[in-house]
Amino acid sequence: MATASAFIDIPASAEQVWQLIGGFNSLPDWLPFIPKSELSEGGRVRSLQTADGAVVVERLEAFDNAGKTYSYSILQAPFPATDYLATIRVEAQGERARVTWSGRFAPVGVSEEEVTALFGGIYQGGLEALRANYPA
Repeated sequence: MATASAFIDIPASAEQVWQLIGGFNSLPDWLPFIPKSELSEGGRVRSLQTADGAVVVERLEAFDNAGKTYSYSILQAPFPATDYLATIRVEAQGERARVTWSGRFAPVGVSEEEVTALFGGIYQGGLEALRANYPA
């Protein structure tokens, strides 16, 4: 099983950041490469459309509002991986918030290094886009 992780510190409270990213359907609010998200199955499944038109379907596996974290799996995606499970977590760091996005997955048709670099880049790029919502 391969893993990837990224984190970023944001000049806002953990509560403020969680308010923006804590909803399972909120990716279009802060992630430019996901312009569309639709919920189904009572809010447990989201169908995402990427900026280039690809479709990604994800299932909410765990949600902890008080702990400011949720985990999700991928049901359908154009990624070279299976057994994907990722977690987004917001933690207070004094007056700031630290957001960590991490995942585990098994590569399919590519090396562990390639799939780790792919998801590491997605996580880091996503967190940098999130950070842009909070000018210092």
